[in-house]
Amino acid sequence: MASTKTLRLNRVLHALTQVEDHELASVSLAFLCNFVLLACYYILRPVRDTMATVFGVDQLHHLFTLTFIATLTCAPLFAFIVSKVKLTQVLPGVFWFWLVNVLVFYYFFKTSPENRWVAGSYYVWFSVTNLFMISVFWSLMVDLFSSNQATRLFAFIAAGGSLGAIAGPIITRVCVGIVDLSGLLLIAAIGLLGVILLIHLLMREKNRLRREDRAIYPSTLDHRLGGNPFDGFSTVFKSAYMMNQAAFMLFMTWIATVAYFLQTDLVTQAFSELKGRTQAIADIDLVVNVSSALLLILGLSRFVQRFGVTWSLLLNPLLMIIAFVAVALSPSLLMIQAMQIVRRVSQYAIARPSREMCFTVVSQDSRYKAKNVIDTVVYRFGDVTAAWVQTALKAFGFGMAGTITLGLLTSGLWGGIAIALGRRYDKLRARQTS
Repeated sequence: MASTKTLRLNRVLHALTQVEDHELASVSLAFLCNFVLLACYYILRPVRDTMATVFGVDQLHHLFTLTFIATLTCAPLFAFIVSKVKLTQVLPGVFWFWLVNVLVFYYFFKTSPENRWVAGSYYVWFSVTNLFMISVFWSLMVDLFSSNQATRLFAFIAAGGSLGAIAGPIITRVCVGIVDLSGLLLIAAIGLLGVILLIHLLMREKNRLRREDRAIYPSTLDHRLGGNPFDGFSTVFKSAYMMNQAAFMLFMTWIATVAYFLQTDLVTQAFSELKGRTQAIADIDLVVNVSSALLLILGLSRFVQRFGVTWSLLLNPLLMIIAFVAVALSPSLLMIQAMQIVRRVSQYAIARPSREMCFTVVSQDSRYKAKNVIDTVVYRFGDVTAAWVQTALKAFGFGMAGTITLGLLTSGLWGGIAIALGRRYDKLRARQTS
């Protein structure tokens, strides 16, 4: 019976992703790990966004600035750790550290639920931590799978995250009225324990695959990366390919921050109580993540295999140009919310797995150091610069017209970067597989 069920699962996965028999265990574990990780993320995220409303929407640009400073500090610290500690210890170790942090905030939320300083601290902490969580997971993925495997498998693995991102808002909406905000942190802490277990299983699976075929799986995790804490920064600035990756991330983040400001302002005006705001944000997450999961499971891997990574990268800015034009023609609340859904679905279901594929053709050192800088520091630099530009536009009275113009210009530049990145990836992949 068990073997029959395994055979059926194998057939389903093969139909969706063309997974090979020897990849089944690693793909299933990666899918499940991403599911649990994103479920935790989407339990903690509405709490973060609720804390933004406690701290004050008019102070968001200050929170963004503090977040960028904290990220800029943590990135070289992470690089220092991976240079001194074996990856087999670092990968689960960082999740243990974040789990302890969640329990500390549980205590403060229980004793001071509406304290502005606690709210601001949690906002900055989660805004830094969430990027590191996702970056560390995908660093392991691009280290586990080759570029050829990535085009087949990454969309399905990302779909696990989207399904987890559906479960997270549902858990938040159902439980927030029962256990309150502090209780949500305990639920997330339990989830992080599951992530740690799955990380261990994925590392063991990597060792097994490497023993079977070292040509496909050349790298190992049982070593330190060496170097210095600033290797990631220097690699980004020295490599045209990594600079391309950084520029793609920067412009994607600019678009995301413009939409985030609009969402936070609208939610604050519409709901007076914290529970209502948390539920509203969770509802938006749910719509986005259902759409993302369907796109990832049913279409992206086939699209990438047929049209290539360049077109999958370019699709994101093209969709945003259309969305901004639609908002310009009909600047209504409904249209702004629709734009936010299109933006987030394209980012999570298309840009994320496509961009991760681009890291499969670089060295292991770059996968953990330079990638981490791009995923965290560049992302938050985009946040803080976009936040201050938004504040300046408001101060000079440009309003929505200025925001839409900024979005169109940014999307156009983003499209050019997407083409350059995709073409360079194709060249490096051809060189790697020749």
